[in-house]
Amino acid sequence: ILGTIPTGESFPLAPEQKAVTKKKAAAKKAPATKTAVKKAVVKKVAAKKVAVKRAAKPPVEIPVAKPMWQEVVAAAEEKQAQNIRVLDLRDITTFTDYFIICNGTNLRQNQAISNEVESRLKKLGERPNSIEGYDNGEWILLDYGDYVVHIFTEKSRAYYDLERLWRDGKTVTL
Repeated sequence: ILGTIPTGESFPLAPEQKAVTKKKAAAKKAPATKTAVKKAVVKKVAAKKVAVKRAAKPPVEIPVAKPMWQEVVAAAEEKQAQNIRVLDLRDITTFTDYFIICNGTNLRQNQAISNEVESRLKKLGERPNSIEGYDNGEWILLDYGDYVVHIFTEKSRAYYDLERLWRDGKTVTL
């Protein structure tokens, strides 16, 4: 591409000038209509609005479900369970991940704690694999697979002393 000066002489253009000249030539060949110009402007404005809307939204926080053993602890606390302890057994055994151990003051309270735990977890879609000792109430065991809930009377808890038997497990802070 050659440029011209007012005297009519031509000279070679620099590369960046060649690009500008090509654009001007293309624009002369295809004259823009008013509607084409309006459409182009509308597209640019719309793109800017979308970019602003995307930038203005705060990041979406995905709710993290709390572990089921925390639901068990909350249910037991609601029924005034005493001395609630959670043992993390993942490094020790493969049959379960957590023991939740607590005690009530009498047999009826133990059954109430068991009912509350079972009710809350049922709402969340969790059902126990087995329930042992509910009728007796001295030691109620709810086996949920990944976690096992032990509800004792004070006397039974002292006698069986699961915390001592599973002392290699990590105590989880509540």
